[in-house]
Amino acid sequence: MRKEDCFYLGKIVRKHSFRGEVVIKLDTDEPELYENMESVFVLHGTNLIPFFIEKSLLQKGNQLRTKFDGVDSESDADGILKSGVYLPLTMLPKLTGNQFYYHEVIGFEMEDVNFGAIGKIVGVNDKTAQPLFEVDKDGVEIFIPMIDHFIKKIDRKNSKVMVETPEGLIDLYLQ
Repeated sequence: MRKEDCFYLGKIVRKHSFRGEVVIKLDTDEPELYENMESVFVLHGTNLIPFFIEKSLLQKGNQLRTKFDGVDSESDADGILKSGVYLPLTMLPKLTGNQFYYHEVIGFEMEDVNFGAIGKIVGVNDKTAQPLFEVDKDGVEIFIPMIDHFIKKIDRKNSKVMVETPEGLIDLYLQ
């Protein structure tokens, strides 16, 4: 499995017992969706390795206590501690309306209600206080804040994101 074909589910943050159990801190708003999984991919170096789950239990909201098949001791657990946990993109719940996954809108065209066609979404920057759409307009990079009231429509059928930005925002990048 390639990392590009997966989404980040969480990280193995600590050991739970001397029998190899670990705790995965889930990076999701709906941890209950992932309580009864059969397997996950664990990032080991640059490789995703499949791990089969013997049992798991959701604790403290987003912490999943997990016993992996073949991880039977503290030293086994040490080998995967602090590793990222991934699942195939096909396992993401489908979103509708104006909800979207960041990876889903890459390549979509962006259009502003007042400005018109802006360009193609080439990335999402979520390292800032406010996530930003990275839009390419003829070689010029434009950053559009992902603010709910800016986003008017996600048109999956036509691969388009319709926004309404404050007057002058887009022009700042084009002068």
